[in-house]
Amino acid sequence: MAINYAEKYDLQKLVDEKFMEGSKTEQLVNKDFDFVGAQTVKVYNIGTVPLTDYARTGVNRFGSPDELDTTVQEMTMTQDKSFTFTIDKMNEDETMGALNAGKALDRQIRERVIPEVDTYRLDVMATNAGKTATANLTATNIYDKITEATEVLDDAEVPFEGRYLVVTPATYTLMKKNKDIVMETEIGQEMRARGVVALVDGMEVVKVPSSRLPENFGFMVCHNVATTAPVKLAEYRIHEDAPGISGSLVEGRVYFDAFVLDNKKDAIFVHNNSTGA
Repeated sequence: MAINYAEKYDLQKLVDEKFMEGSKTEQLVNKDFDFVGAQTVKVYNIGTVPLTDYARTGVNRFGSPDELDTTVQEMTMTQDKSFTFTIDKMNEDETMGALNAGKALDRQIRERVIPEVDTYRLDVMATNAGKTATANLTATNIYDKITEATEVLDDAEVPFEGRYLVVTPATYTLMKKNKDIVMETEIGQEMRARGVVALVDGMEVVKVPSSRLPENFGFMVCHNVATTAPVKLAEYRIHEDAPGISGSLVEGRVYFDAFVLDNKKDAIFVHNNSTGA
């Protein structure tokens, strides 16, 4: 690997960092299930029975009893990822500290770990959405398409509070061009740090880079009760002068996954653009 050594006069020790945003999915998911001590968690889906007319005479006055149906959803964690790299002492010295292990680890998490976790979660949500639609989005139809999605969630009795509208930058541009969409853009810094750029119809609008979303993705209306996303392990280490290394050995491991609950999948609506849009 080529190392660009710093000139002596470069006292500012500037590094040309890539632009990379933080996680966009933390608010879209939940951590309701405990995977401590287990790789697989079983979730029981319990059925119900319909109401019948009460009989004031006879034996089965409440109706004929049926055994309650139950199904089991198994959630098994599969995403066990890791990385490692070294920084030689003299490479750190001769780049005037630009090759610093702590800074490099922070950069690795920001540019590699967070985007990969986001991409995986969003793909799981889009793949397992209860409802989908496909049509090219335009500045003219974007309002109607979003309204159709919220109507689907309304009919499924998905709670209103806690809904999110996930959009690509291109979709967000279409929304700004539509005169029927009233966006509240005066939001706090904490919300912006989570990727929220506006409020529409009570939903937080989360703008996500297209690189973290499935191909042809248009927008998604979702509620965070639908997807559980455990991070069982996020471990990062910096070893100084490890055996065989004169310098820093950096290691990281992230054990995570995401699951859409069978009984909650109708809380996710995904609208895709037509192929080639």
